[in-house]
Amino acid sequence: MSRSPAAGSSLSAARRSRELTETVGGPAVDVLVVGLGATGAGAALDAAARGLSVVAVDAHDLAFGTSRWSSKLIHGGLRYLASAQFDVAHESAVERGVLMERTAPHLVRAQPFVLPLTPLVGRGQAALARAGFRAGDALRVTARTARATLPAPRRLSAVETRHLAPALRTDGLRGGLLSWDGRLVDDARLVTAVARTAAAHGARILTRVRALELTGSGARVRDELTGEEGEIRARAVINASGVWAGGLVDGIRIRPSRGTHLILRSQDLGPVPAGLHIPVPGETNRFVLVLPQGDGRVYVGLTDEPVEGDIPDVPEVPETDIGFLLDVLDSVLNVPVRREDVVGAFAGLRPLLDTTPEAGSGSTARTADISRRHAVLTSSEGVITVVGGKLTTYRRMAEDAVDAAVASRHLTAGPSPTASLPLVGAAPPRTLDGLRAPRHLVRRYGAEAPAVLALGEHDPRLGERLLPGHPVTAAELVWAVHHEGALDEADVLDRRTRIGLVPADRAAALDIARELLGEVLDRQDRGRRG
Repeated sequence: MSRSPAAGSSLSAARRSRELTETVGGPAVDVLVVGLGATGAGAALDAAARGLSVVAVDAHDLAFGTSRWSSKLIHGGLRYLASAQFDVAHESAVERGVLMERTAPHLVRAQPFVLPLTPLVGRGQAALARAGFRAGDALRVTARTARATLPAPRRLSAVETRHLAPALRTDGLRGGLLSWDGRLVDDARLVTAVARTAAAHGARILTRVRALELTGSGARVRDELTGEEGEIRARAVINASGVWAGGLVDGIRIRPSRGTHLILRSQDLGPVPAGLHIPVPGETNRFVLVLPQGDGRVYVGLTDEPVEGDIPDVPEVPETDIGFLLDVLDSVLNVPVRREDVVGAFAGLRPLLDTTPEAGSGSTARTADISRRHAVLTSSEGVITVVGGKLTTYRRMAEDAVDAAVASRHLTAGPSPTASLPLVGAAPPRTLDGLRAPRHLVRRYGAEAPAVLALGEHDPRLGERLLPGHPVTAAELVWAVHHEGALDEADVLDRRTRIGLVPADRAAALDIARELLGEVLDRQDRGRRG
């Protein structure tokens, strides 16, 4: 039996239009959130779950910015132990457990990683890495995440290493180190689930609405679909616009760091049962990750390079980043990966808070060395800005931002309930495993997978795959329009699904996406007029 969307969680063009009309020029709401990446959507959910009235806006789409360009990992904070950021490490481990066991077990699963012990990894470095993995497992214990959720790290023989990573070069391979971390099926899908859960609690989620100017009592906004401008009044304003936060509030100094990933076809690497940690030569705590996606693609990342100048909507990937990642990858593979094997690449900009005295005057500190702690700052006008942090800790960042809004604007609200609040589609693993739907749908939609499947059963055309060898079906595009707020083909190809990460795949799917969306939106429009 198919499952309908959670009550009130469906986002659509019709809902957007209705709620935008009610909001602009209307009565003041308790909280206005600007930015609908993970943190902004999380703040909208946190505030709405406390019973506050909420409007959240974004100039583009859900997860349009940094939140769709991550490694698709939910980290336990291991790398922060090495730099003595124990509070950040513990917070990451706690939030990983929250996602894996309570709020999003349908979207976050355990991912095995192999660190191959090649001749490039000295015995001292191997011992340090092994101690680090044991420390990471201790973090799991302190975060109270079950062993069944994340297995223990251990040493692998050379034979076991080759079994889990057949593409590795065998010369000098003396074994490997196995570790586990959390893995998202898709970062943009997490944001969509958070935003829909916020909508189910009454939040108004308004995409294509640009904040032109913020004050402590609201914002001047523009509907990017019509060009019309107006005012949204609010008792508290939270600026969660990430790398663009400094453009809306004076005094916020962001030092963006670019993280680049390459996209390869799985067939070019052969079987990839586990991910890989490949040590970066000359670095003690940096790795290139090889991340199998289960959809015929493999991601390879990531870089950590400072970015100067204006912040683009979509960051460019420089050839230097591609060359660096290929060089590190080829240091361990049996068959070299060539430049022409790279079928796509993407880069995200981390919104790191710059607290160095030289900020704005040529600071030379590496972005890799800047703390990943988040900060909640209140401007002289009363606008609350949340910056820094990372995808894994979005929920805690959102909670802290709403706590600040409640305190500074004297709102009536209780503590945050979001640490135990399941997102749309969430269900216990046993329930998810028993659903009568293809595994790729369950991994992406959780308990709603049977409802997505039912679209294809009612209309066989919707059950067909959009691309040969790629699991996304036409039904998923229709679902995205009806329930996930997708307004055009870019929304469905680039964010609700990840077809658009490979330009050739995007081009191949574009015509059918336009045709399907045209039909669905036309029916919706006729329904509204009727």
